Amino acid sequence: MTGLEIIKKAGEEKRAVLTEIEAKHILTEIGINCTATLLAASKREAVELSEKIGYPVVLKISSVDITHKSDAGGVKVNLKSQDEVERAFDQIMEGARSRFPSANIEGVSVQAMAKPGVEIIMGMIRDASFGKVLMFGLGGVLVEVLKDVAFRIVPIERNDAVEMIEEIKGRKLLEGYRGQEPVDIAYLQDMLLKLSDFVDQTPGIEEIDMNPVFAYKEGAAVVDARIILSVD
Repeated sequence: MTGLEIIKKAGEEKRAVLTEIEAKHILTEIGINCTATLLAASKREAVELSEKIGYPVVLKISSVDITHKSDAGGVKVNLKSQDEVERAFDQIMEGARSRFPSANIEGVSVQAMAKPGVEIIMGMIRDASFGKVLMFGLGGVLVEVLKDVAFRIVPIERNDAVEMIEEIKGRKLLEGYRGQEPVDIAYLQDMLLKLSDFVDQTPGIEEIDMNPVFAYKEGAAVVDARIILSVD
């Protein structure tokens, strides 16, 4: 299924929120690197997919009704064996059903444990005055604490992407701080341009949240992603 088909299907279902798996499928299709993420509807499937991907893995609750997976206890990381995956699956499902008894839960997503990098947030919001607006900043909990984010109206050009990255106060973390390797800033610029092109050419996108994106010396990877659609 293509990204446009995913969006169309969600619209037919009057569903605004895409699953992480759907969101990553769309982002991968437009050339944005995401950690491979597969759906397991059962504990047995979770083990089989974990062994196929290779340990360590991450399990996350997969439900359009649970947007803040960590707050719901729906994320288990660095799972290194079948036993750990089985225990994590049970804990995730029990916790989700306890906290969100009416949620539609399709299972858990299984993905490889990404190597650590500088955490970035990247995405798009729809502003009441300016329309579609692209954002870039430090990710993870830092975006909530520091709110160190730059914005540009879509569509953007290369110089806009350059300025967005240069504007944030934490840019030294990207340039290599206290012996850390600098990240691939040109790659991040390309990601912003691809995201801008996509939201500019695709109607019905209300919000895209890619957080965290792990930025490396070479390349970057979207570890978690959310896409929200407008629903008539």
